[in-house]
Order: sequence, then C-alpha cells, then structure tokens
Amino acid sequence: MKKIIFLLTLIIFSCKNNTISYESVIKDDAFRKKVLSTNNGAYIKLTDGFTYYEEKNASSDKGTVILVHGFSVPSYIWDPTTNYLTELGYRVVALDLYGRGYSSNPDIPQTDTLRANQVLELMSSLKIDSAIVCGLSNGGRIISKMASLQPTKIEGLIYVSSSSFETHVEQNNKTVSEKEINDYIATYPEKAIGQLEDFYQPEKFTNWPELYEELLTHKGFAKALISTRKNIVTLDDIHLEINDREIPVYTIWGVHDKVVLYDSFKEKLDSILPNRKEVFIDDAAHLPHMENSIEFERYFKIFIDEIIK
Repeated sequence: MKKIIFLLTLIIFSCKNNTISYESVIKDDAFRKKVLSTNNGAYIKLTDGFTYYEEKNASSDKGTVILVHGFSVPSYIWDPTTNYLTELGYRVVALDLYGRGYSSNPDIPQTDTLRANQVLELMSSLKIDSAIVCGLSNGGRIISKMASLQPTKIEGLIYVSSSSFETHVEQNNKTVSEKEINDYIATYPEKAIGQLEDFYQPEKFTNWPELYEELLTHKGFAKALISTRKNIVTLDDIHLEINDREIPVYTIWGVHDKVVLYDSFKEKLDSILPNRKEVFIDDAAHLPHMENSIEFERYFKIFIDEIIK
C-alpha cells in the first residue's frame, strides 16, 4: 500500500512539474530582499558575487564547523546536521555555493578553486581563523581544494558520500554553449523527481522534489551545473598533500549509495589517504545524514570531538 501511495505521489508531482517556469527568476536585489524576508540567513558581498549563508552560535568558543553542500542541492540539504550541531553548541556555518540556491550565479567558469575561495573568503569575513570543514558529495572536492589553498585554516576534513576521490579525464573545451544550456533545461521536468534516487528509502522523502523545483526557476542554474561538470579534474595530488600535512581526515559512506560508487576508488583511497578514519552508515544511500541521522550524528560528534581535543 505504501508503495502505491508513493507512486501516486510521483505521478501527481510530475503533472505539477509541467507548470514550472524554468530559469525565469533573476537573482537581483529584489530576489535577495525576498529571500531575506522568508529565511533566517544573511547575504555578504564577496569577490565573485553575493553569498547566502546561515550561521548559528556565532559567539560559541566550543568549535566551528563549516558545512559545504554538493553538486546542485544547496545548503538546505544540511538542515538536519545544522540543527544537531547547533543544539550541541558548536558554531555552525552553512552556505550556498555560487550557482546554487540563493547565492549569485556569476557568469564565470565553475571551478573547484572558485567555490573553495568562496568558502575561505566567507570564513575570513566572519572572522573564522580555522574550522572543521565537512563536504557532502561534490562538496568534498571543495573542502579538498580549501585544504590545498589555505591548510592552516583547516582543523579537520570530514567527507560525506564524497565524489572527490573519483578519477576524471580533464576536458579541453570547458566553455558552455547555448545549445548545451537549452538541452539541459529540456531535462528539467525529470530533474526534481530524480533527486529521490539519492535515497535508500525514497518513500520517506516524498516532499524532497518540491524543494528542488525552486532551483529550476533560477536563471543560470543549468549553465552553472554544466560548467561544474566540465571543470572537474582528478584531485589525487591534493589528497596526497593533505595526507602529508597530517590534516585529520574522516570519511562517511551510506552502505547503499548508488550515486558515488565507493568500490570504484576504494584501493586508490587506501593509498592516497591511508590514515583516514572511515565509517559506513546502515540503512542509508547517498544522504546518510538524512536517512539514518541517529547513527550518522553519533559518529559525526565523535569525529568533531577528536579533531577539537
């Protein structure tokens, strides 16, 4: 019966999805004003655009954790972990990377360096000298780059379902054409519902696609994602560098993850980051912090406390 209800929900959502006006919203002053009227975060103007972020326990001296989201879903994906860390009294910062969520969509190449510098610049603006940084999925690439650019700001690295250990062939042509943008937007009707593939038990998260709908209305979203894909490179050298610097590294994986295939880089991971500490979360796929929050948060706190001690 539950499966039938779930399928009906998907059908209803698909019908509703056809009425969305894709890439119709420009992230201008009026947009930012509206965002601030309905959300608890703030904006700051950084070098490459406006960054939306939420900060909790700003005056806490217990320790600071920066949460970096993945490929397309912005900082709201970290809400359960943000709430958990806030209750424990840590200073917590979660932000929307450029091209995602409520932050600007700068018309420049979407490189790891661009977004790593965005996070580092935000830290400096908030007078955060150093922090534990946690990257989810593609966000793992960003925290790796941060550790390479400014290692003294990194107290420890926590990778969750991270794609940063995959091997990639660097593309020669990294420009994004109008045809590529239009072709990508043509796939939008299935993108929101496709977000459910991140879950082991998607029937428990039937409202998840609705949150993604808003992202599809933002002008420049497709270009940002395409540019990100075109600028992905292998980060093995950076991870060897991280290991040599003896920066504490922790990796967390959902047992049923089908988005990032752990077995495809397991042997390499053992060679480039042999000193990491690693855990696997049961009953979870790509988003273990959402599907099995109790087990995830237990390990997460252990890791944070080990780094801070």
